[in-house]
Amino acid sequence: MSTENPRVRPATAADVEAVRAVTDAAYHPYIARIGVVPQPMEADHAADVAAGRVYVTGEPEVVGLVVVEARPDHLFLDSVAVHPDAHGRGVGRALLHFVDDHARALGLPEVRLYTNALMWENQKIYPRYGYEVVERRVDGPYDRIHYRRRLDVI
Repeated sequence: MSTENPRVRPATAADVEAVRAVTDAAYHPYIARIGVVPQPMEADHAADVAAGRVYVTGEPEVVGLVVVEARPDHLFLDSVAVHPDAHGRGVGRALLHFVDDHARALGLPEVRLYTNALMWENQKIYPRYGYEVVERRVDGPYDRIHYRRRLDVI
């Protein structure tokens, strides 16, 4: 896979197992830290793929993905996952840039996401990509920090 400009494409039914495997590999290390299984690991990956919400990157094997949902006033970034073996290769950066471009193509003015408060690595990453904290809120067993990134829509 080229790290210069990795191709991001819509996931297909043939990618469902890879989506599950990458998601599990990316989020599994957080189980002990946060004390619960991260929500993306419990997602219905087949339904998300069928609904056109999942985009993947990596050739020939999927190494990263995003799960997004267009809402009336923003693009919700439900999950971003990069296989640990692909860390440091620009996969996450490419996926976040894809999300921005996808939101712009849909005419949406911002991207929103949240991360668990105990996933402190993300609290360093998202601000570097222009995300700002909106609020911190507890949703059931999840203590979440909500972010948004305002876009210049072309």
